[in-house]
Amino acid sequence: MIPHYKNKSLIVFLAIIAVISIIVCCNNHPKTKEEAITAHEYLNLNDTAKYVGINTCKQCHQDIYNTFIKTGMGKSFDHATREKTSAKFDAHSLIYDKYSDYYYIPFWDRDSLHIMEFRLNGKDTVHKRIETVSYIIGSGQHTNSHIMNRDGYLYQMPMTFYTQKGLWDFPPGFENGNNTRFSRQIGLECMSCHNALPDYVHGSENKYNLVPEGINCERCHGPGEAHVKDKQAGHIVDTVREIDYSIVNPAKLPINLQFDECQRCHLQGNAVLNDGKSFFDFRPGMKLSDVMNVFMPVFKGREDEFIMASHAERLKMSKCFMNTTGKIESGEIKVSNTLNPYKDALTCVTCHNPHVSVKVTGKEVFNAACINCHSSSKTNHPVICSEKEDVRKMKNDNCVGCHMPRSGTIDIPHVTSTDHFIRKPVAAKELSAIKEWIGIKCINNPNPSNKTIAKAYLNYYEKFSKTPAALDSAKKYLPETTNEDVHQNFSSLIRYYYIKEDFNNIISLVNKFNSINNQATLNSLNKKSLDNDDAWTSYRIGEAFRNVSDAKSAYQYFDNAVNLSPYNLDFCNKKGAMAMQLNQIADAKKIFTDILHEDPEYVAALNNLGFIYLAAEHNNDKAKELYDKALALDPDYEQALLNKAGWYAYNNQLNIAKELLHHLLKKHPDNKEAKAALIKLGN
Repeated sequence: MIPHYKNKSLIVFLAIIAVISIIVCCNNHPKTKEEAITAHEYLNLNDTAKYVGINTCKQCHQDIYNTFIKTGMGKSFDHATREKTSAKFDAHSLIYDKYSDYYYIPFWDRDSLHIMEFRLNGKDTVHKRIETVSYIIGSGQHTNSHIMNRDGYLYQMPMTFYTQKGLWDFPPGFENGNNTRFSRQIGLECMSCHNALPDYVHGSENKYNLVPEGINCERCHGPGEAHVKDKQAGHIVDTVREIDYSIVNPAKLPINLQFDECQRCHLQGNAVLNDGKSFFDFRPGMKLSDVMNVFMPVFKGREDEFIMASHAERLKMSKCFMNTTGKIESGEIKVSNTLNPYKDALTCVTCHNPHVSVKVTGKEVFNAACINCHSSSKTNHPVICSEKEDVRKMKNDNCVGCHMPRSGTIDIPHVTSTDHFIRKPVAAKELSAIKEWIGIKCINNPNPSNKTIAKAYLNYYEKFSKTPAALDSAKKYLPETTNEDVHQNFSSLIRYYYIKEDFNNIISLVNKFNSINNQATLNSLNKKSLDNDDAWTSYRIGEAFRNVSDAKSAYQYFDNAVNLSPYNLDFCNKKGAMAMQLNQIADAKKIFTDILHEDPEYVAALNNLGFIYLAAEHNNDKAKELYDKALALDPDYEQALLNKAGWYAYNNQLNIAKELLHHLLKKHPDNKEAKAALIKLGN
């Protein structure tokens, strides 16, 4: 499932419990000598090592390939075909959003899967929009979600099939009035966990030249170029006796690096990239905290609750993990295989062979890991268990069934998953009903910087929950008393005041930054990066100047944002809007035309271009054509409704203009321009 990170749509996101601070302390520490050696010796950790693709790997590892492509990872992402989908297509596939008054239904037309959005007025269909599904994401074990591709720009669609319950519903984050319809961007963070690494277009948020078809070998083993060259040169390593340093074997990594590898994707949360890093930069064998710090919210109470992608962290909370790894580290357990020192500990790969689907792994494989420690030949019962025998028989001596119970995950509806926090069964009545948010904690680094913590709180507020305390906490870690404070925290301070819509403080910060550095802020915001940090800072400053009616300054900052991130169409649209305000009509027209060349369904550009055709060129027909296209895509789009009402008023069709304005106010009752227009038209 795809976590939501854009378009300000709320995700229902759960926290880990307060004991997390213990876990962090126990399982994160400065880089050990062994870890330093690992990072130095593996050839494919070099920045120059290239990825070769799964088809190259299978030439020598055909048997592993044959089983891996049937796993959840191997089936994580693919084109939308009848073979890929796990969904049912029947009368029960219709869903309704009562908040936005849209219906949705999936259907096949020959070999193409589509999702239709429509609205009814009585028995009449007053709106219909059909979009083609390009990709299905998810193996089908829990869900199938759907992605559309508009000229390389990827968006999540508003329907997910939940396979365990066999029903269609909204994806996480689309429910409860937060339906973003066909506009939720699939950014690099989402794609880099749910798939192999894509060919991402720099200077965009969600544009790709190419996306692979499922998680591949190199996500766990690292780039294969050095390994392939080594084998082609005839360098064969006896891996029973020594480590092959041309490729990473996760089982032979130090325990922290093993978990860092799994947690790169099985610790989905609030990820804050280190300065200069991107989601491309982590490679197996590295410390995760060298690339990013991942935060989770901490609540008081309800340790039974967990999110979907928290398996590794939940396992690390278990005494089984702590005791077995701890005894190996202390020397209490003698290691029989120095190349694989944690072979007898309880880790992810103790139970899960990443090359084999969990669907074909029998429960006896999982229980064997328990019996390995919890058994005795000196008792009548080979398995040590304090539970009554009749209860054990009811459970068929299934350790996992009792000690790792399946339950619903908090972040994804209609899904049950095995809780990897191994513990004695707890009666429901013993669980606390109190859940109090107390902050956020970094899971993979006990000592993140104040700057990183501040970014995590800002992320939490914007992406997960509009908790006012999160903004207060962010400001605590963002001082601005001294010149050095302003210089170090400038981008995050701009973001903080932008969220609070305190535009005057943003402009004050810009002026202060200018005086500190003896140069214009624009000259400092000049770094192109995969996270578009300087571009976003420029955009937020531009919005501040726009809101205080300084169109000239706003245009300069929007222009800088576009120069740094030319494929962010929101940035382009704002630059075009400022060009219109500055009466640079030809420039504005070109900007909006270029946007529509990139994405023909970008509603704001259709509307703005229509306004230019009507107001500047007096081309009635072309203006109406563009307004109609915009409203066919989004019948509730405020500005297009207002502009089209203006078009009808301009053409003396006042009754139709009034109808549109009344419709606008029904959907957007606080629109002052519509109210004023109705008064002028005599209601």
